[in-house]
Amino acid sequence: MSIKKKLGLGIAAATLGISLVGGGTYAYFNDTDVSTNTFAAGTLDLEVDPTVIFDVDNLKPGDYMLRHFDLENKGTLDIARVLLDTSYTVTDTQGDNGSADFGEHIVVKFLVNKGHSEHWFDNDQYTVISEKSLKQLSNTTEEDLAVELEDWFFGSDYPQDGIPAGKEDDLYVKIEFVDNEQDQNVFQGDSLELEWTFTAEQEEGEEK
Repeated sequence: MSIKKKLGLGIAAATLGISLVGGGTYAYFNDTDVSTNTFAAGTLDLEVDPTVIFDVDNLKPGDYMLRHFDLENKGTLDIARVLLDTSYTVTDTQGDNGSADFGEHIVVKFLVNKGHSEHWFDNDQYTVISEKSLKQLSNTTEEDLAVELEDWFFGSDYPQDGIPAGKEDDLYVKIEFVDNEQDQNVFQGDSLELEWTFTAEQEEGEEK
C-alpha cells in the first residue's frame, strides 16, 4: 500500500472517530420545564398599648392602681401565647434601705373579668387569678408564669391564651404598695422603675 493510501485511510479513520464523538452529543427528544417556588415567612407583630401605664408619685403603703394593657396582634400569623418577663430597679434616695427591697412590697395581681367591660374594675366584677410581688415575678421564669396562670393569662377572649392575627385582647392588673402594718419608713422618697417585656410566640408548625 502506498504512503498516499495509508495517509488517506488514516484521515478517514480520524474523521470517523470525530463523527462518532460528535454523534454522542445528540440525545433522544427531550423537553424541560422550570418550577418556580416561593416561600414567604409570616410575621409576628405584637403591639402593646400604652407602653407606659404606671407613672405615679407620692405612693404610700396601701395605695393601689388598676390598669390594663391592649395587646394587638398586627402580624399575619396567629400568636399562640404571650409571655411576660419582669425586671425592675430601685432608687434608694435616703440610702437606708439596707437589705430591704422595695420590690418585695409592690404586689401585682392579675385579674380576669367576670362581668361587663364597662364595670371591669368594680370589686365584684373581677377575680384575682394570681398575685406576686415584683421580687417574686422577677425570679419567676416566663414559662413558669404562663403555666401557672394557664388559659387566663393574656388572650383570655380566645382559645387557650393566644391572639389571632388582626385581633386584640387585654391584660388587666392591680398593683398595690402593700401595707404590711410594720415600719416601712425606709422606702420614703424611693422610686421604682418597672420594665415588663411582652414576648409573642408562634403556633406550632403545620402542613401547608
